[in-house]
Amino acid sequence: MRRKKICIVTGTRADYGLFYPLLKEIKGVKDFQIQIIATGMHLSPEFGLTYKEIEKDGFRIDDKVEMLLSSDSEAGIAKSTGLGIIGLADSIGRLRPDIIVLLGDRFETFSAATAATIAKIPIAHLHGGESTEGAIDEAMRHSITKMSHIHFTSTEEYRRRVIQLGENPKRVFNVGALGLDNIKNTRLLTKKELEKRLGFEFKKRNILVTYHPVTLERNTAGKQFGELLRAVDGLKDTGVIFTKPNADTYGRVIIGMMDRYAERHSDKAAAYTSLGRLLYLSAVKHADAVVGNSSSGIIEAPSLGVPTVNIGERQRGRVRAESVMDCKPEAEAIALAIKKAFSGGMRELAARMKNPYGGGTTAKKIAGILRRVKLGEKLIMKRFYNIKN
Repeated sequence: MRRKKICIVTGTRADYGLFYPLLKEIKGVKDFQIQIIATGMHLSPEFGLTYKEIEKDGFRIDDKVEMLLSSDSEAGIAKSTGLGIIGLADSIGRLRPDIIVLLGDRFETFSAATAATIAKIPIAHLHGGESTEGAIDEAMRHSITKMSHIHFTSTEEYRRRVIQLGENPKRVFNVGALGLDNIKNTRLLTKKELEKRLGFEFKKRNILVTYHPVTLERNTAGKQFGELLRAVDGLKDTGVIFTKPNADTYGRVIIGMMDRYAERHSDKAAAYTSLGRLLYLSAVKHADAVVGNSSSGIIEAPSLGVPTVNIGERQRGRVRAESVMDCKPEAEAIALAIKKAFSGGMRELAARMKNPYGGGTTAKKIAGILRRVKLGEKLIMKRFYNIKN
């Protein structure tokens, strides 16, 4: 029997980190043949050439698609999206996968979904139905959902939302979040091991900061991140680990501010282009709080018992645990939220509450569904599913 060619397209260090447990699971299934296309930030020296992490983990990259321009303006991102469609169309045409697996909502993923749809290749989409009302990713994600044929959502609420978008309930599966598989199956570093690997000395208290531009707002990145830095300035005996944002509109503004702050305050702060899966999760584990507006603060941090300070509008609309505190992108509000995160009561709450994104068995569930699904014209020819009142 011919093996199913399962093609995974990855464009960032973040989505590869989430794909990792699924790749490991698929690799062990004799009915599957893995194909990997690396694109976007993976191929950029500016963002750490992170395709090397994929190869280091023992996976073969079947194709590399250059698409990222050295520009984070709206026009630059739009042009990168177009280049991605062109390059991925050629790549998909050469590899001819039986199904393409995509994750999330970024413009690289949108490019892959567009190319696959026109090539009549079925798409399995992870993390559909979610809502990030402050980011352009919101529109990208729902568009990818409509181009996809199999849906793997991370909560039941998101499953219902995908169905609301007209997708057949028989093809929408609530499997939880892949990131929790990494937490369950990875031996994280001790604090001493992490300090040695990072070249960073932890203080009495420590925060992990990841901040991305709010891409539906114009020219707010510098001002809002400046407010966060003002709040950080007021923290006593607190170490700050910055992880740099992805290639988003206005992202380079934040990267420059992180680098300058870390250089001026090298006694307590450090900025990293890409930590990778092990170092990042270990840094979350040993932090007293995760601060910023990254989805990892909402999805992964609760499973490590760490409070999150979620700033501004970027993640508005996501399901969240009780340990996630929202605040305005203003220095005083951020400082108050961090102070609350440091409190014993919040730490106790974070340690005992249940994560709404599952328990870390997502990869196995997805692999099982991919084994059962019948590929072909019937899967491609979708009908809009009307919800009966």
